[in-house]
Amino acid sequence: MPTVLVLGARAPAALEIARRFRAGGRARAIVADSVSCRLSGWSNAVGASLPIAGPRFDAARFAADLARIVAQHRIDLIVPTCEEAFWLSRYRSALPASVRVLVDGFDTLRELHSKLRFLELARGCGANVPDSAAVRTLEQAREWAAGRPLVLKPEYSRFGVHVRLYPQGMPADAAPLPLAQTWVAQRFHAGTELCSYSVADRGRLLAHSVYRPAYRLNRSSSFYFEPAPNVAIRDFVERFVGKIGYTGQISFDWIVGEDGGVTVLECNPRATSGVHLFGAEDDLPAALLGADIACVDARPARPRMLAPVMLGAGLAQALAHGRAWQWLRDWRRADDVLAVPGDRSPPLGALADLGAYAASALRRGGGLREAATRDIEWDGEELPEL
Repeated sequence: MPTVLVLGARAPAALEIARRFRAGGRARAIVADSVSCRLSGWSNAVGASLPIAGPRFDAARFAADLARIVAQHRIDLIVPTCEEAFWLSRYRSALPASVRVLVDGFDTLRELHSKLRFLELARGCGANVPDSAAVRTLEQAREWAAGRPLVLKPEYSRFGVHVRLYPQGMPADAAPLPLAQTWVAQRFHAGTELCSYSVADRGRLLAHSVYRPAYRLNRSSSFYFEPAPNVAIRDFVERFVGKIGYTGQISFDWIVGEDGGVTVLECNPRATSGVHLFGAEDDLPAALLGADIACVDARPARPRMLAPVMLGAGLAQALAHGRAWQWLRDWRRADDVLAVPGDRSPPLGALADLGAYAASALRRGGGLREAATRDIEWDGEELPEL
């Protein structure tokens, strides 16, 4: 039986992938992370939960820790889920060539992570691509927009942090840009937001899902995933991964207009919540292993949700906007992705992780999000040789 190392064990996506490999005895799954990861570590789908160094603060030790784990546990496949994917790709040469590492080359990931360069790559693949430009100041963005509806976002960012939406054009009193880096000024497109998650191997699309982020945390991460299959989105993804010969997990954010046209907004070359939409009968492990299979299209009958967040933040949002009955209907028709029959401990692990992140935030400053991601973030800077 092969052994799979799932990184980014702090994320529900890592828990999902570990469970998929364990189901049916496909592989033994172990997880590793550089912060508290009891969410996955307390699951009975996980054979071991191992600590590694945070790559942003100690890249050499991060690579050495991975090499040690690969040797000690005879790892056959490494699957990243969070932004450690960039660091894993950069230091792939520190690991044996015999290990399948589910990331593409570092130069490719750099282009996909850039919210500007990605849009250039996306042209000609069957979706609308919004007009965009690189800017450094608010004045440059205002001049480029010329009063048109506008989106402003850092070239490298995550979870919608610092994104500004100006659907009526930029107001005269807009605050200066807070970060001294390149920003992307992008034409604003109205419509329904969708997200897609896919797995590819050498340009072959092997797994694919699309969902609507029906409930979100402050316009950021979603915690309720409404299935929303879309033929145009699937066609784009298949063309795009074929165009660049991509290997790995890849996710996109979309806007679907009133006319049904799809506009691709940005790319995340890593796992996202779309991984939760695959059912027990869907052979996601085969896709992650790069098997010679037809594409596995996720078409779940019911939505998925992070139930504890839906019960807390989701209910609070619904009450604040007078949508309690809608929330109740949505709650009843969705399945939790954390506590599942036979594996009920992960929500308790998530609570323990939250306490660890809160303690870190108090020690180092910043909020919970920063505490949960600061050790793996990468914003396009050059990474050192080992």
